[in-house]
Parts: sequence; structure tokens; C-alpha cells
Amino acid sequence: MSLLLCLGDIDPVNWRKAFKAALPDHVDVVTRDDADFDPSAVRYMYVWKPAADAFDGLDNLEVIFSLGAGVDPIVAHPKLPRNVPLSRFVDEDLTTRMTDYVVAQVTLHQRQTTYYMALQKAREWVQYYPPAANECRVGIMGLGALGADAAEKLVGLGFTVLGWSRNHKDLPGVESFAGPGQLDAFLSKTDILVCLLPLTEDTRGMLDYELFTKLRRDGLKTGPVVVNAARGGHLIEKDLVRALEDGTLGAASLDVFEVEPLPGDSPLWAIENCLITPHIAAISSVHRGVRFVVDGIARHEAGEPLENLVDLDVGY
Repeated sequence: MSLLLCLGDIDPVNWRKAFKAALPDHVDVVTRDDADFDPSAVRYMYVWKPAADAFDGLDNLEVIFSLGAGVDPIVAHPKLPRNVPLSRFVDEDLTTRMTDYVVAQVTLHQRQTTYYMALQKAREWVQYYPPAANECRVGIMGLGALGADAAEKLVGLGFTVLGWSRNHKDLPGVESFAGPGQLDAFLSKTDILVCLLPLTEDTRGMLDYELFTKLRRDGLKTGPVVVNAARGGHLIEKDLVRALEDGTLGAASLDVFEVEPLPGDSPLWAIENCLITPHIAAISSVHRGVRFVVDGIARHEAGEPLENLVDLDVGY
């Protein structure tokens, strides 16, 4: 039987080497580029951004493992075999990396860094004192493993933290809002909005101009802030450009984009209060990704339930 690596734009060489060293002898590691590739032998699949033919001929597939925490490219695939369980990668190292990114961006904006960058460029000395952490309200959209950890760490740093999710979550020190009916109330209390939502049909394009206008207006000196580290599909980029240019937003931090790499002619590059990173907030390490799959195969073959199964109907 085989494990098929289908990793999109990621070079599979190091992954293949690590899997061959870690898997039992009865599981081969293959790619579709192998001369002797036999789709009927594939029982397991490790996938990221699957190509159009990713699932073709995999009639004996038993488990799909996702390389990332986000599974939207897999769930949206028109040929996804919906009778095959999909196990999502949830890992302490990945979570910690994402929290590092979120905390860094939140702290940066709480300290009004883009405001002082503009003053530095103008060679102006203005002693405005930013608000303390407890005076700054951080609203996290999405309270899964990533959002919950970021919320916990921000609470520990003294921030006032709010959370919004599909269902109500009880997290220590976090004021929780749930569902469409409580979204506006959540936004009205938020100075720095952090998006860590899964990308579904309900959340696609959610970060639009109308939403930006609902954020708290009397918090940060330069206006509310948006941080998107989830998926580019959550954000309407032209609406963000408009909001940054007309003062509806004071600043933004973006790690994900509608098109990646971000095209050179995107207006986002030239907006000084828009901080851009090239989708590097968090990544699945080879060692931990391999361990996740090896453990999952062992559980499956022992008849034990798989962990972090995705509900295909809700998309995560």
C-alpha cells in the first residue's frame, strides 16, 4: 500500500525522505510523477493545495491527511471523495508560531508603530503616548486551536480580548460573541481585529468595507486595525485599500492575499500603514508533519478513531 504525497507548490523531496525513514516497511511513499505510480495502491494521502487531478483513480483511498491547519483548498476540490475521512493538522509548534505572529502584530499596532513610522519619515518629534494594553481591545475572529491560543497569550499580556466564532466559546478572560446576530456588537468593541477564521462559503469575503466601518472609532488614535493571518479569501483587498486611504482604518497587517505571490502592481505594496508579510506567519515543520501522518496511519490500522476530523458540511 502507498502514501501519496500531493503537496502543490511545495517541493516533496525532503518530505519524501522523512516519510521513508519514519513509515513502516509496508507503506510506500509515492508521488504522481513516479514512473511506476499505481493509483489503486494508494491508501493514504498527504495533501496541500491539491491539483485538478489529485484524487483521480484513488479508488482505494482510506484517509486524507492535510499538511496545514486550514483545509479549504481540499474541501473545495470538486473531486474530493467525501466518504473518505479528512484529518486536519493541529500541532503545538504551528499554533505557537501563529500566536507569535498575532502577538507581534497586535503589540506593534497597540504601540502605534505605523504612526511613528510616518513621523520618522517626516522628521517630526511628537510625543504621543499610546494606550496601555488593557486599554486596547483586541477582537479575534475564530476561536479554534489557533484563535484560542492567541487569545490566551494576549490576555496574559494584559489586553482586553474579545472573541467571535460560529458557536459560543468559554475562554478565560475573553468576552465571547457568537453567530451573525452578535457580530456587530463584537465589532463595535474592537480596536484591533484579528482574523483567524476557517475559510468557508460563509466567511469568504467577510472582511469588507462595511465591516470595517463597524469597528470601534474612539480607541486607537489613528483608527482601528485589521490583521489577517487566516486566508486571503476572507479579505476584499480593494475595500481594504479604500478603508486605509480614507481613514476608516488606521493600519493593517496582512500575511495572506487573494493572489499569491502578491502581484507587483497591487496597490497594497505602496500603502505605508499596510504591513505585508509573504504568508510566513506559521508553517508545518517536516518533522511534526511526518509524525502527525505516521501516528494517524497507526491509529487507523489499529482501528482507533482519527484525530482532528473535518466536518465537510461546515468546512473545518
